[in-house]
Amino acid sequence: MSLPPRIVFAGAATVDLIFKVEALPPGPGKVLPTALAQVAHGMATSAATAAARLGGRCALITRIGDDMMGDRFLAEVGAEGVDCRQVRRFEGVATPLSAVIVDQRGERLIVPYYDPALGSETDWIDAKAIAAADAVQVDIRWPEGAARVLDIAKAAGKIALLDADVGPTQTIVDLARRATHVVFSEPAALAVSGCETIVEAVRALTKSFDAFIAVTGGEQGCFWAEGDRVFQRRAPEVEAVDTLAAGDVFHGAFTLALAEGQLIADAVCFANTAAAISCTVFGGRLGAPGRAAVEELMAQTTTPVIAA
Repeated sequence: MSLPPRIVFAGAATVDLIFKVEALPPGPGKVLPTALAQVAHGMATSAATAAARLGGRCALITRIGDDMMGDRFLAEVGAEGVDCRQVRRFEGVATPLSAVIVDQRGERLIVPYYDPALGSETDWIDAKAIAAADAVQVDIRWPEGAARVLDIAKAAGKIALLDADVGPTQTIVDLARRATHVVFSEPAALAVSGCETIVEAVRALTKSFDAFIAVTGGEQGCFWAEGDRVFQRRAPEVEAVDTLAAGDVFHGAFTLALAEGQLIADAVCFANTAAAISCTVFGGRLGAPGRAAVEELMAQTTTPVIAA
């Protein structure tokens, strides 16, 4: 049997303290949480661990501090089966940390901190490992690293996917021009395109970039363009308790599915299902499912592809 695809993820790494509360605080004061989880997170990190749970051979390129939080991060991500040999540690620098408050509806408030001393250098990134991978996925939180990884992968003829979440518009545009595939969050797609609806944004972004374009819309599922047509596939209905990292799980699953050679519609269904399942568990990426759970729910639900 052939080996599973090898995917390199590059971008954000944090340790998150996730507090579950009845409702998001309306203003200053004290709110008592009903649950707490401490999790190694970050867009690229969560996508990598999600893809690893689904059977991918995954490696992570990111930056953390040489501190106790960094020790925890490496232990936790390594235990998920992710290759952390290209996680660079900086002496005297704090590992990025986020405080996350999640309410009973799954909505959240996130307060992240990235130490400026992490720097932006990329000369330490192993170009050979990137070129040898079947696919790469980057986020926008470390633009310099994302640009280098996308450029190397694209030059090697590999899948080079950008997770385009909310951020500086020019950063998103620059990275999207380097990618073979771009999956936008709805807010980022509307901001970059200047459009008012997802369908309009998909059409506009497809004209703007020489790449496959898709947009995730939460419960609406995923929209994408094939030729002149825009298609939509909804996510299966679940009882969501925590939407944190659902988008990251989608991206990890989608990149894995593409690397496996799945058709776009099938890859979207696979990623939608993985992301939906993750929302049923408190703790962000801790809810990312294994392959069997995704395939079981896919077999039980029908989410047709519709022309948007």
